[in-house]
Amino acid sequence: MKPFTQFLRTRRSCAAAAAALLMLVAIVFAPVVMATERRSGSTWVGTWSASPQPPGAPLQISGQTIRQIVHTSLGGRRVRVRLSNAYGQSPLAIGAAHVALSQGGSAIVPGTDRAFTFNGSATIVVPVGALALSDPVPLDVPALGDLAISLYLPESVAATTEHTAGLQTTYISDPGNFTGATTVGGSTTQSYYFLAGVEVRRSDGAGAIVTIGDSVTDGFGSTPDMNRRWPNLLAERLQSNPGTARLAVLNAGLIGNRVLHDFVGTSALARLDRDVLVQSGARYLIVLQGNADILIPGLIGNPTEDVTADQIVQGHRQIIDRAHALGLRVYGGTLNPVEGYPFPGYWSATLEAKRQAVNRWIRTSSAYDAVIDFDRVLRDPSQPARLLPVYDSGDHVHPNDFGYQAMADAIDLSLFRDDD
Repeated sequence: MKPFTQFLRTRRSCAAAAAALLMLVAIVFAPVVMATERRSGSTWVGTWSASPQPPGAPLQISGQTIRQIVHTSLGGRRVRVRLSNAYGQSPLAIGAAHVALSQGGSAIVPGTDRAFTFNGSATIVVPVGALALSDPVPLDVPALGDLAISLYLPESVAATTEHTAGLQTTYISDPGNFTGATTVGGSTTQSYYFLAGVEVRRSDGAGAIVTIGDSVTDGFGSTPDMNRRWPNLLAERLQSNPGTARLAVLNAGLIGNRVLHDFVGTSALARLDRDVLVQSGARYLIVLQGNADILIPGLIGNPTEDVTADQIVQGHRQIIDRAHALGLRVYGGTLNPVEGYPFPGYWSATLEAKRQAVNRWIRTSSAYDAVIDFDRVLRDPSQPARLLPVYDSGDHVHPNDFGYQAMADAIDLSLFRDDD
């Protein structure tokens, strides 16, 4: 038995040496691979986003497929998605997830369907409050194009994480897995569910502009299914200009969003890290926030949440400081006119004075790296507290498609030219 024992020892020694050699090779060459990737500038950049929020009345889903249409800002050759269970009350089971080019409606372009995996598995369970990132798949994603993201939810679940004002038709199937189907029948909504972002792989030093705000940034009042929100229109301008065509625009607007207090979504200060600072490729931030802080307490009859102009300004300063700490350039948008909104208590001369005070600080404090004067573009010169009628969607607060175009046109693209 002695020769056999010696043989085993020798074999174990050889195996250990081989393992050590393999580990050494991995240690030596892994940094080379990572360094090569960094030098090539290959990176992930968000091309679309929607900020999660809790719903008023959650959609009930039971073994059905959700097909959601997203409008890209930047193209790429590989794509992956971020799913969110931020407001979930139980783990979220994803039975299948697919992406394809949209052909319009619920239809997909034949031959473009791709199945996502999650760490190699076709399924994943997303814990309460967590995100899930898919593995990348090869797909020629066009800039300013439409993707169909299909999720099969095999269990009965309440969609407690949504983006309410999606302004885009979402298709809810009959029971079954239709993630790879050419079309999806059933019902429709105009909200997004569990889908927080889409990212593309780039190798040309691309980056992203993130826009945070309330319903004006969310595009409320624009034509559904037409992508006429001002961040979409800014993306069109960027793509038409060779000096800025490597920049994406990510929309982190939420209807009713406030800087300092929650309302129908988490406050801007509380969601800044989740919705802005960790966005892949983020380099710039545009802030258009504060009107809801001024106006909503009166609208909902909650005077305990009244805030001063100085408190709103301090909230802005916090956003600026936190974004600067991560190297983002931060641009401040002045607050649009709101007089005439047809709800008692929503507007008064006192509240208007707060808006003017915040705008004065944005314009003159030099706290922001630059100022985008949306107020000047949108206001009626004869009644400066009101929207110009040609830009008014009808409620005297939210612009229409023409107003959102004017907002996008007011942004100086030279603010983003030094994106190398």
